[in-house]
Amino acid sequence: MTVDAFQSCYMYFCQGVYMYCTRSLIEMSEAMHDIKNNNKVRSVILCSMVPGIFCAGADLKERAKMHQNEVASFVSKARALITDLGNLPIPTIAAIDGAALGGGLEMALACDIRIASTTAKLGLVETKLAIIPGAGGTQRLPRVIGISLAKELIFAARVLDGTEAFRVGLVSHAVEQNKSGDAAYLRALELAREINSQGPIAVRMAKLAINQGMEVDLSTGLAIEEACYAQVIPTKDRLEGLAAFKEKRQPLYKGE
Repeated sequence: MTVDAFQSCYMYFCQGVYMYCTRSLIEMSEAMHDIKNNNKVRSVILCSMVPGIFCAGADLKERAKMHQNEVASFVSKARALITDLGNLPIPTIAAIDGAALGGGLEMALACDIRIASTTAKLGLVETKLAIIPGAGGTQRLPRVIGISLAKELIFAARVLDGTEAFRVGLVSHAVEQNKSGDAAYLRALELAREINSQGPIAVRMAKLAINQGMEVDLSTGLAIEEACYAQVIPTKDRLEGLAAFKEKRQPLYKGE
């Protein structure tokens, strides 16, 4: 997987996420490091350049050659990497234009927003191999679609198409696939441009407030929101927003 800057580094486009193997974990870890150390990045689109595949899950040929201890170590590293993806302070969008199975769907579940083509295939299919989702799937899927339905899908290793995934709330948008096979990516690009034009510090604080607030009671969540709001009050961007509104122009936010 390589990472290319887009729109003056306001968005990173991750290419080639098609199979879970040692090499892809290393490359994705490097990409995450680059994103974390570039404060100009305002949003992330995670997608694949391989037609018809977002990420098809583990490389089973590689996995079959691993010793039991190696398997445990590999899954632990994958879980940590996907956790890092979920903890990125900026919005993340999974553009699913093909199969997102097993660890591929676990990656997508760690993103803030998921967009799928209607022809995409999504599922946590590990029980077919007599294992369970090990990189966060058993925890994130119930939080997204509810406990009972998540159990059904995981127990039965069921695969949904993009339309079904939208119906159950697994993805935010299901778009008709186009001839070039990148309909979900194009929709994700539109959304990223919308996000990138907003105040970047405000967007980061909104994500933090939502993520932390969902894990606590309402009273504590409101306190978290108050603390996050306090972080935007002294910013130059807040003053720029007020000035732009008064002058009836588009604001020019710098993340300051």
